[in-house]
Amino acid sequence: MLLKTTRACDVRESQVTDESLYIARRKFMQGTAALAGASMLPASSLWPQPAGAAISIGDVEKSVFSTAEELNSFEDITSYNNFYELGLKKGDPKRNADRLVTEPWSIRVEGECDKPGDYDLEDFIPAPRLEERIYRLRCVEAWSMVIPWVGVELGPVLKRFEPTSKAKYVQFFTLYDPKNLPGQRRSVLDWPYREGLRMDEAMHPLTILAVGLYGKELPNQNGAPLRLVVPWKYGFKSIKSIVRIRFTQSEPATSWNQSAPREYGFYSNVNPAVNHPRWSQKRERRIGEILKRKTLPFNGYAEQVAGLYAGMDLKKHF
Repeated sequence: MLLKTTRACDVRESQVTDESLYIARRKFMQGTAALAGASMLPASSLWPQPAGAAISIGDVEKSVFSTAEELNSFEDITSYNNFYELGLKKGDPKRNADRLVTEPWSIRVEGECDKPGDYDLEDFIPAPRLEERIYRLRCVEAWSMVIPWVGVELGPVLKRFEPTSKAKYVQFFTLYDPKNLPGQRRSVLDWPYREGLRMDEAMHPLTILAVGLYGKELPNQNGAPLRLVVPWKYGFKSIKSIVRIRFTQSEPATSWNQSAPREYGFYSNVNPAVNHPRWSQKRERRIGEILKRKTLPFNGYAEQVAGLYAGMDLKKHF
């Protein structure tokens, strides 16, 4: 593990891409021979190969947590996005994707842990066992997709930084770069975007850090190079383009809860019994379909995660 310290005189990451870091990141995303094995399948056997995607990721293990539902197309997943840093309309993130500078990339770890510091992406997730996780992503606007993510479980990554007994929550921050990101020049939210999970939620095996989708490197409009995916919660909890992680003792502030606390709770679990103040959450429309379907509690993952909230009033803690 390499631990970097940052000085005020250092060049900003967005201003230069060191050749060694560029090559290292490409090796990380493409996979190495060490990742290949009898239990792993070539990417081509897991996904159709979409046109126009980024660099292919190497051999990936198929996860037992995946749903068997039909996938949304690569075009759907990468063209209909919520990423306010790149614009408010669903097509804006793809249109402005080149404004997001992702090389090089580092993640700052801080707060209630014994190994804080600034970590390059390759050190943050060293020699990963990448998995394909086909998850439903349910958005609060009553639409959903089924997406073949490529990623790693969040829990083992967080444990490497040795959170202390005081760490009850973990908070995440998105890149703040208003010079390049047009949405951050508007006061739609209090930037940078921030989200948070309770530690047991963060450690649950369904929670992942995604680095790709459809067997390809994660597109910018989907939160490159590193995003959270929490499949039983509404999509805005799955924060994109993560640059900072903080372990906290108390419940951390989250962007949408701060902006509209009556509409967006801290937990944000998919719960058809709790309506958004301006619309019902009882039904949803899968992108690409015409008819709506019944919304499932916890987005269909109740069997795996309902126990996390035993004894809680889920209408109060929404």
